[in-house]
Amino acid sequence: MHMADALLSPAVGLTADVIAVAAIGISAARVKKDEFSEKKVPVMGVAGALVFAAQMINFTIPGTGSSGHIGGGILLAGLLGGVPAFLSIAAVLVIQCLFFADGGLLALGCNIFNLGVIPCLLVYPLVFKPLVKGAASFARLSAASVISAILALVLGAFCVVLQTLLSGITQLPFGAFSALMLPVHLVIGLVEGVVTAAVLCFVHKMRPEIITSATLGEKLDAVPIKNTLIALAALAIVVGGALSLFASQNPDGLEWAVGKTVEKASGAQAEVDTAGGANSDVFEKAAAIQDSTVILPDYAFSSDPENSAGTSVSGLVGAAITFILAGAAGLSISLVKKRKRAAGREVAADA
Repeated sequence: MHMADALLSPAVGLTADVIAVAAIGISAARVKKDEFSEKKVPVMGVAGALVFAAQMINFTIPGTGSSGHIGGGILLAGLLGGVPAFLSIAAVLVIQCLFFADGGLLALGCNIFNLGVIPCLLVYPLVFKPLVKGAASFARLSAASVISAILALVLGAFCVVLQTLLSGITQLPFGAFSALMLPVHLVIGLVEGVVTAAVLCFVHKMRPEIITSATLGEKLDAVPIKNTLIALAALAIVVGGALSLFASQNPDGLEWAVGKTVEKASGAQAEVDTAGGANSDVFEKAAAIQDSTVILPDYAFSSDPENSAGTSVSGLVGAAITFILAGAAGLSISLVKKRKRAAGREVAADA
């Protein structure tokens, strides 16, 4: 469900960028002291790497000719808590955009809002946590995962429709576009919910304190989590390096819905202006910036796009970069918080 620049006007794209940056800044500032404890940082890195790898696997939606992939926001929130999960998924989306050209640069703010803000900062605290009620059980985790993933993905899909409509550079009929986007993403959300439930229940069986810590914002410092981290890292390697080779080649839900809407409507009623019309300079500049940072465009070797090894390399490289960036972000925020607390204690002692 990564949006492309062609669906957005510069005004809508830049407004979403401002909202995304503000959400990241506010989230970093409001992180609670126990949300980035010493052992939470590696969990953040490994979980982010796993979600990056998992997003590379598009699965076929039977009877539609489309495909979908998990968003990962609810999975990250279940492992980390809402705010750390949002920062982690934001890192994933930035890496996908800049290094792999997955999602447009102008559309990055919309993608962070749709795939990050909605699941991590809205659905997780308002739906997932009340359903789990602190002391998680397999039944509660499974129900919360499925319901939350479906709700998050359907809301995100509806926001895509609204953002496209507000941009006004395409003539995709609102009703027809919505009628295609929402059902297919409901099915994708169902699959994501099952995957999320399986991973969270697996982690809960190995180390239930990780789930409880995320839900209640408690520390993990006294809990041994090495084996769980190794298991999640191994899963990320297998998914990104091997299973990604078997991803569906069908267009994803968004691309499929746009194509079907264009097919059903006639002429001027359903057009996608990929050149951007009067805003073509903005799109060209955004594309030029993105081209200068991309290392594996569309998860393939630029010199040999048909080489399937490019997919495996992309999965492993992307997961590694995500681990480093997400972990570094968590560590940096943790250090800043510690220094502020230490300075506060010194001021209090002097007084």
